[in-house]
Amino acid sequence: MTEMTGATEAAQQAGKDPIRVMVVDDHPMWRDAVARDLAEAGFDVVATAGDGEQAVRRARAVSPEVLVLDLNLPAKPGVQVCKELVGADAALRVLVLSASGEHADVLEAVKSGATGYLVKSASTEELIDAVRRTAAGDPVFTPGLAGLVLGEYRRLASEPAPAAGDEPRAPQLTDRETEVLRLVAKGLSYKQIAERLVISHRTVQNHVQNTLGKLQLHNRVELVRYAIERGLDDA
Repeated sequence: MTEMTGATEAAQQAGKDPIRVMVVDDHPMWRDAVARDLAEAGFDVVATAGDGEQAVRRARAVSPEVLVLDLNLPAKPGVQVCKELVGADAALRVLVLSASGEHADVLEAVKSGATGYLVKSASTEELIDAVRRTAAGDPVFTPGLAGLVLGEYRRLASEPAPAAGDEPRAPQLTDRETEVLRLVAKGLSYKQIAERLVISHRTVQNHVQNTLGKLQLHNRVELVRYAIERGLDDA
């Protein structure tokens, strides 16, 4: 990890509660370095863990907002950790930080509920930005991987849907909610959507949360797939 500007990052957090983060990695030196960098940047590192079983226990005990998670863990693999924790707490955001940039690993992580995926060659500044954006609900991927994920969503959406004769009527979204959903499906971040629609970042978040509630979805990953299945990414 590169040297970081902790004072600047901490100052940006002034006036708000620091984001609660947990770091999971089986390499002690790497885990400690990431935790230290995040703490110096103003995050509240509430716990660390060195294996999958420990990660699940500690995360349930301390309830972090963001889990920075390695995939290659002893006792229980990272994707299983992600599935169990996100399944039990839809508000949890998971940022995978892995040495692997293999497409299969990225897709498996996202399908398990990860919000983003960063390779370990990322700089400290990139990691700090990724954690902050992950906490805000933005999908964060190492360059080149976001297109891969959207492509996989489109592939899944093109597959025949199972028969659903009694499928309930789709909830009615407002024009603005539909507009925000369309931009989410195109892969834009909340900040980019706010700039495009000339509204605040918080307003975008509120629209997304309202849409999630109406559609009975749990996270942005499910929301993107929902939108793509209905062709909103091409609208």
